[in-house]
Amino acid sequence: MVPIVAAANKCKNMDWHSEVEQHIISYNYEKVVEFYEQATHHEPDEIVHCWYLGLAYLLWGNEESAQATWLFTMAQGNEAEVAQWSNDLITILDSEADRQVQVGHPQTSLLIRHHLRDICPEQINNLLSLALLSIEQQNFEPQALEEWQLTTLLLTASSTSIDLNLLFQVLPKVIEFPSQLSLDFAAACVPHFANPEACIDLILPIANKTAYHFRRIPYAVAIAKFCLQIDPFHHQTLNKLSQYYLELLNYSQAIETAQLLYKHSESLQAKFIANGTLLATLMQSGSWQLVPQVAERQKTLLKQVVSDQEINFPLNRIREALVRSGLLFYQEDNLKENRFYCNKISQLLESYVKNQPSNSLSFSSTHPLDKTRRIKIGYIAHTFRGHSVGWLCRWIFQHHNRDLFEIRIYFINRNQGSQNLENPFFRDWFQPKVDFAHSLGDDPVEIAQQINEDKVDILVDLDSTTLNITCHVMALKPAPIQVSWLGFDAPGLSTIDYFIADPYVLPTNTQEHYPEKIWRLPQTYIAVDGFEVDIPTLRREQLEIPQNSVIYISSQSGMKRHPNAVRLQMQIIKAVPDSYFLIKGQSDQATIQTFFRQIAEDEGVNPQRLRFLPRDPNEFVHRANLAIADVVLDTYPYNGATTTLETLWMGIPLVTRVGEQFAARNSYTFMKNVGIEEGIAWTDEEYVEWGIRLGQDEALRRQVAWKLKQSRKTSPLWNAKQFTREMEDAYQQMWEIYAKEQT
Repeated sequence: MVPIVAAANKCKNMDWHSEVEQHIISYNYEKVVEFYEQATHHEPDEIVHCWYLGLAYLLWGNEESAQATWLFTMAQGNEAEVAQWSNDLITILDSEADRQVQVGHPQTSLLIRHHLRDICPEQINNLLSLALLSIEQQNFEPQALEEWQLTTLLLTASSTSIDLNLLFQVLPKVIEFPSQLSLDFAAACVPHFANPEACIDLILPIANKTAYHFRRIPYAVAIAKFCLQIDPFHHQTLNKLSQYYLELLNYSQAIETAQLLYKHSESLQAKFIANGTLLATLMQSGSWQLVPQVAERQKTLLKQVVSDQEINFPLNRIREALVRSGLLFYQEDNLKENRFYCNKISQLLESYVKNQPSNSLSFSSTHPLDKTRRIKIGYIAHTFRGHSVGWLCRWIFQHHNRDLFEIRIYFINRNQGSQNLENPFFRDWFQPKVDFAHSLGDDPVEIAQQINEDKVDILVDLDSTTLNITCHVMALKPAPIQVSWLGFDAPGLSTIDYFIADPYVLPTNTQEHYPEKIWRLPQTYIAVDGFEVDIPTLRREQLEIPQNSVIYISSQSGMKRHPNAVRLQMQIIKAVPDSYFLIKGQSDQATIQTFFRQIAEDEGVNPQRLRFLPRDPNEFVHRANLAIADVVLDTYPYNGATTTLETLWMGIPLVTRVGEQFAARNSYTFMKNVGIEEGIAWTDEEYVEWGIRLGQDEALRRQVAWKLKQSRKTSPLWNAKQFTREMEDAYQQMWEIYAKEQT
């Protein structure tokens, strides 16, 4: 045997011998084995030959011979020699494991690292590499952390002994696995971060991905709570946690978290975001009695934000502010003011994009202008699913002229890969009707790059400010023509060329409030061929309502339950003595019941005439159960959209209050397009008058219902094919304008 020092010197450069390099490159491991068998025979004192021989056996697929070679050699040394030899073998195996990854053989690297673990089970960096490889090869379960004792080892290890870059790679990947073992591992990692905030920065995005890509909301809550153990008042974590609680319909925790967020916000920008989160949470829960003070504070903060020229918003807060700006439209029907502030917040995003080189992309503008090719239309949204926008936009894909247009879908903020494209709603309604379907993540730059690489001619945004990711993509301007349609009022971005509307929802005097050019379709900005309806599950006797009583209904989320509108509704119920009011929609049930009953008592209505309905199991049953109603009462200043269309399709009279802003004119344009004037109110007084009249006049209700049934045959609202042709005409005109500008 060679002395320890000599052996160590021999192993300083742990590389395959040059004589076998060609065999290694060509994966001829049999020849490699032969070489080292001869080497160990001719130079038995060169221990390094034994390590490489065992490795050659392993690569050749003979694990037993590899283990036998290493164990037999180790058995020949004394304690000190074995310690040194083990280090040498570890170095060789670690080096080869890295090399196998570099040459594109991660499975082989994984095999080597498993054997390395057998030789030295407490080698933390090998275990981290083992975890990383296992995850990448989709061969990992959190139980391995316990089996390998990796968490325990991290708790006692010195940070200087750990490859921190490797740790930073492994931690977010492990956290994606929904398990307490994953969180325990994260807790063991925290002490090795010089800056605990950096740990939160790694982990919190995984919570968002867990919540919105994989719909594992409880685990997202657990991740956020873990981050709060590191920093109890971390602004972004509290903000996200409040949103996760809302997803779980845990309104009390959502409100409590939002209040804590605001309490510990110091800067103007932080207060603005925090107060907006609290306001949205209160509105969604139905806690409107707490809204006025918070809403007034939000407007004050908003004015300060848009007037402060020096304020420097980070990107995540700009994007959050975009979503929060939409709350204005639920509070007050003030077109001029609401649009002004919405546009100002959008300008913050545009300014950020322009001033950040990493977010500024040099997109190609070489789009062939000849008229012989198909125009490429790209639709981008997170709502190509069983969502209101999904239900409405599906028809345009049904009727698109694929001879004239190449249709692409960009399904964002969803699972990576094909899993999301296989959900039934998408598979049945969208995937077969488009040329290409992309399921993308939540990185706006990557999404924009994909759109630009596809050379989309016209990019159509269906989200607007309901999802800040889409706004960011549109601000990057990846397509030469960009359009906003359907999801919400326009985002207010100058990078969006057109906003699709119609003569009723946005008349000609509204253009001055939009940076986007309003493109009015001739009749309606949306049309459907109808709605699927299931068998009703709701009966009057279940609700203890007499057969001859008049039933009013309102089916909206807590966000739209403005107290002023509810008071008008109660005045209608009071004036029609033999009437009942059914209330349905997503909100905190105890809170919304207290809210409605209090207003009922204030208006002199017996709360016993109110009925609070649970949510129906699906949209089909919901539509069927609408048939129990005699009259539907719309919300204001934010009207129904999908709910209004469903009401009209079911032939039920509707009372709506028309306002100035887009959100307050949805029901109006739909009613005009089905030829119904009865129920259109221009003042609060008219709203109450129409509600009473339709409740008291059964003949009038029958007349309206008959008109609605007849409208199915003639109305542009129920002719999605005609509507699609009108949209396609608009696209062609937009393209012709662009082409003319380029020549």
